[in-house]
Amino acid sequence: MSITPRPALSVLDLVPVRTGQTSAQAITASMTLAARADQLDYRRFWFAEHHNMPAVASTTPPVLVAAAAARTSRIRVGSGGVMLPNHSPLVVAEQFAALEAIAPGRIDLGIGRAPGSDPVITQLLRQSGTTSDVDRFPDHVTDIRSLVSRDGATVRFTSGGTYDVHATPAAVTTPEVWLLGSSDYSAQLAAAHGLPYVFANHFSGQGLERALDLYRTQYQPTEENPEPRTFLTVNAVAAPTHEEAEERTLPNLRTMIRLRTNRPLIAQETVEQSLAGAGDFDAMGDTMGQAARAGWFIGTGASVAASIIEFAARYGVDEVMISPIAGAYESEPMDAAPGRTRTLELIAEAQAAA
Repeated sequence: MSITPRPALSVLDLVPVRTGQTSAQAITASMTLAARADQLDYRRFWFAEHHNMPAVASTTPPVLVAAAAARTSRIRVGSGGVMLPNHSPLVVAEQFAALEAIAPGRIDLGIGRAPGSDPVITQLLRQSGTTSDVDRFPDHVTDIRSLVSRDGATVRFTSGGTYDVHATPAAVTTPEVWLLGSSDYSAQLAAAHGLPYVFANHFSGQGLERALDLYRTQYQPTEENPEPRTFLTVNAVAAPTHEEAEERTLPNLRTMIRLRTNRPLIAQETVEQSLAGAGDFDAMGDTMGQAARAGWFIGTGASVAASIIEFAARYGVDEVMISPIAGAYESEPMDAAPGRTRTLELIAEAQAAA
């Protein structure tokens, strides 16, 4: 009898902020979560980049990565991802070269192309001029890879001559660069550049099979990455009982509905607030919520772990990155995330026993 391989587990964190919680408390909770993921033998812990959202404090991945690196000893830490059009490629390269010096061999630089916010915030992020033109995204990915390398990059002047640029003076190791996306474009770009690729399934599962097929069939091997490497992200909530898992799912689900129906965004509700708000949304909002929830992994540790193992086997990946979206009850401490921590614990324990 064949046994389905168990995928490696990783974590994607948006640093959620709930009602009454301060940014400091939310970040403290996320740092504790990173330390626990390290103890549980998760492979990576990545921070997303989002701006001006009342329920999300992951605005600056490099800062959070540095803090997490200081609180962990084994797990890889990184961005999932840095939204490159918001930033100068040289600044990104310098930040992650410094992070690699802080935690050698443990830094991942996940790069995305989306703005990470609304048009107003996007304009504010770029008000000093075009930081990284979306149309030049492929070139800037290449630039960053060169800048963080030991040899650095070379600027060639049209009038003749060159100028050497290094993200750090004497790199010994370099961060591992990943391309992120949820479209054919990102899959094909990663394949063309011979880069590892992550499909943002937690955000949008549409087009998953096609994106993976394009990436794998069009992949151009490099010395650094001779074979295509990819993993998938999922939203998950695990609890001792299925009923508790369903309740802890509600705050994030209602935030998602607000986002997709253009309602005013608020701090993430507690479970009690979400239960009290049942019926707030119209039929369209409920339909959107049901569609989003259909792709989430919700239940006991055993049921979620089994679903993740099957999911990884179905798409041929050896790693799954979990976004632990469990909400909080009002009685739970502000500087901790018991539901999210328990999600990671239960899934890891169940998978180890599978």
